[in-house]
Amino acid sequence: MINTKSKGSKAERELIHLFWKNNWAALRSAGSGSTKYPSPDILASNNIRKIAIEAKSVKNNYIYINKKQIFELIEFSRMFGCEYYIGAKFEKKGWYFLSIDDLKETEKSFCVNFKEHKEAGFSFNELIGNW
Repeated sequence: MINTKSKGSKAERELIHLFWKNNWAALRSAGSGSTKYPSPDILASNNIRKIAIEAKSVKNNYIYINKKQIFELIEFSRMFGCEYYIGAKFEKKGWYFLSIDDLKETEKSFCVNFKEHKEAGFSFNELIGNW
């Protein structure tokens, strides 16, 4: 059985490969979530746009993201000068991307379910402008 951290790392690597296959440079942030500085999971650019992504991979239809991760994604992105999104890989449904404004806030976290995410969010191809 794969643990949560390695499942997340595997999903992040998959997303990195998707970016590179579509002529975007991308990398995983080594210190994401483990340093005193804010850092996203993924940084990607095509020399025109820069994107920071907090990536999540889940088996069920709900994603919960703690508020600290969201606030750090926003802080990093403002300092770095890039767009920022939540990237969610729902098992057997693929990747979807969402603006933070589309998340629902709870007392301790932000959350979204697959149905809402799919309706409000967009696919990888839409994210990178491949219509």
